[in-house]
Amino acid sequence: MATAELASERESDYLSQLTMAAARYANRSERRERNQSVVATRGPLYADEPERVEKRLARLGADWAMVRAIERTPTEPASSAGSTLQLPPETFTSEVLGLERLIGRNNLTPVAFLEHGARAARSVGRITISGPGGGHGTGFMVSPCLMLTNNHVLRGTEEASRSKVAFAFQDGIDGSPLVPAVFALEPLRFFVTDRALDYTLVAVAPRGGQGEDLSSFGRLVLSEAEGKVVVGEFVNIIQHPRGEPKQIALRENQIVDVLERFLHYESDTREGSSGSAVFNDQWEVVALHHSAVPKTDAAGRPLSVDGTVWRPDMGEQQLAWRANEGVRISRVLRALHEVPLSGEAARLRDEVFTTGLTPPPAESALPSPSPNGRPTLPGTDGSPAQAQAQERTHVADGTVHLTVPLRITLGFGTAPAPQNAPSAPPALTAMPGGAPRAPGRPDVMTAVEKDVDAALASHRLAQERPYYDRTADNAAREAYYAHVGTGDGDALRRTLTTLLTETHEPQPRYKPMRLVYPWVDLHKDGRLRSIYSGKDFSAEELIRSDAAVAEARLARVQELMFQESTAGPAEFEAEFDALEASLPFNCEHVVPQSWFEKQEPMRGDLHHLFACEVGCNSFRGNFPYVDFPDFEEAVRDACGMRESTGFEPQDGKGAVARATLYFLLRYPGQVGDVAREFPEDRLPVLLRWHENEPVSEYELHRNAAIAEVQGNRNPLIDHPEWAREIDFTGVWP
Repeated sequence: MATAELASERESDYLSQLTMAAARYANRSERRERNQSVVATRGPLYADEPERVEKRLARLGADWAMVRAIERTPTEPASSAGSTLQLPPETFTSEVLGLERLIGRNNLTPVAFLEHGARAARSVGRITISGPGGGHGTGFMVSPCLMLTNNHVLRGTEEASRSKVAFAFQDGIDGSPLVPAVFALEPLRFFVTDRALDYTLVAVAPRGGQGEDLSSFGRLVLSEAEGKVVVGEFVNIIQHPRGEPKQIALRENQIVDVLERFLHYESDTREGSSGSAVFNDQWEVVALHHSAVPKTDAAGRPLSVDGTVWRPDMGEQQLAWRANEGVRISRVLRALHEVPLSGEAARLRDEVFTTGLTPPPAESALPSPSPNGRPTLPGTDGSPAQAQAQERTHVADGTVHLTVPLRITLGFGTAPAPQNAPSAPPALTAMPGGAPRAPGRPDVMTAVEKDVDAALASHRLAQERPYYDRTADNAAREAYYAHVGTGDGDALRRTLTTLLTETHEPQPRYKPMRLVYPWVDLHKDGRLRSIYSGKDFSAEELIRSDAAVAEARLARVQELMFQESTAGPAEFEAEFDALEASLPFNCEHVVPQSWFEKQEPMRGDLHHLFACEVGCNSFRGNFPYVDFPDFEEAVRDACGMRESTGFEPQDGKGAVARATLYFLLRYPGQVGDVAREFPEDRLPVLLRWHENEPVSEYELHRNAAIAEVQGNRNPLIDHPEWAREIDFTGVWP
């Protein structure tokens, strides 16, 4: 009787899980169909949320500028290194090939893909539950002693205590079966489970039944960072279907939807696959496979393959499936953070996040502030954990202790330099070919190096294309403003603001070495010129200079984070603001960041970002633009003139005026609410500079290049005559 009751309870839980998965799938039909249509017509990079796509690109060491460059490059037969791009051999990296594969340019992948997959497979084992309600599932090691699987595979400590996991339960390369290594589970040492997210984390004995060492099977390193996969990508699943020897569903499993806590994908998985690891093409775990999405009748009941209502006693093999569902691994880790543990249990839990940490992707080196400005741990999105306390249980050492960590997101951008800020570093700081790594942070330095490599690759691609195609740009301009009417200044302003906002997609975050220097800000001779001084530099000079600054900032940040005097987020933020001011990048925001509190998308909007050596950057600070009537009383510099009332650049007045006017149109109400910002009575200065310096080919190139990256254009460059027609009075607070 007890056996029947346990089996009935398990079957009821599974039926409930199937029903909920089907309901989630049905509720997303419209969005899923839209996703599939966009993937089919434009590709994966256009189907998912822009922020998620940007994070995915960062993990591949790429950005929108590189994507656009690759999309514009004619498809050619793959080179000996595998790429379709005309790049030097040293730039043929797995990241470049991964990006080509993602956008459908190239199906080739390095042979290391298979080697990494084989290594990942070692950490995956078959779970066998003995006794009442027994069966099979899949699990994988995520720390030296902890295994992750589903809650519906291992629901409690009693069940786990009579379960084992077998590694190397598979065929060898000669087709004969290997001898599996079988390990007992030790739930009394560690056991955490969450029914809502359907995960269980349990300790595994360090030695197998024949004395095997658990450590020899390794672990899969998990990451909280988002952007490991986007809609339209293919995933790989290593599994033990129906308790059979280990198998893999390879690259024919397409992500069709991303929910808050789940992924939906079309995949060849079967019963027993519950608890499998779902991988992206870089063999990062993106989800915990947990359920089929069954076909259902009008009442929402799962159907069998013969069209009748499915019953648990028919067996999972009789289910008619639509797709599969996995729990996003970032959500599992977020929930695990929130489980109150202490002592040995807390230490074991922490090993999931720290032990054997591998280098994170580029996005973690130069993350951006969270939307609400609150500190968050790098790699998270700052949103609250989706805790389901009523459905979460944990067994530890009998005590409960809650630790609230200080979570900080570091945004490495150019801060406006206050007058009392420490002196800026030399304009160009040499960066060795192999960038030095800050003590204790090899992961972050690797990411800076990836940024450099990607920026240089983008620059090489840019050198192969025409600097400015006037015919194509004229056609693009006509199409962009096709529905804009003139004659009413206020209506024209409102129409342009709407157009600039709606077409500003994607919205790349601030990263000048990747987005400004390689192509956008180049002059026709292939070099960069400081917007204020006119001094010229090679793109590589500024790319490597900014990388050196990023490294110096990171080293200093590491010191700050371990200083006992740093009391909390407010104090840290003040320290970091001073650090940014003392170590600026070679890039100028013509509308200073302090005027809009460093918020995106203003911070990364390419229309008002220009190359500018750090000396001029610091000299201007956050002073508004002015015309000085008496130059003799102003502080002079190669960059221009400055007084307490403002700054007048030596060079580039027309370009910065048009960039500022664009900003006023794109972001009305953002500047001019305090005296130190650009007040309404200074508008004639911008209009005068705009009219005195006509639009140059350099600006036309910039405008076209920016439109390719972020979608919108600068109306003052496209239609200089509109400057006097637009009624700007509505742009100030």
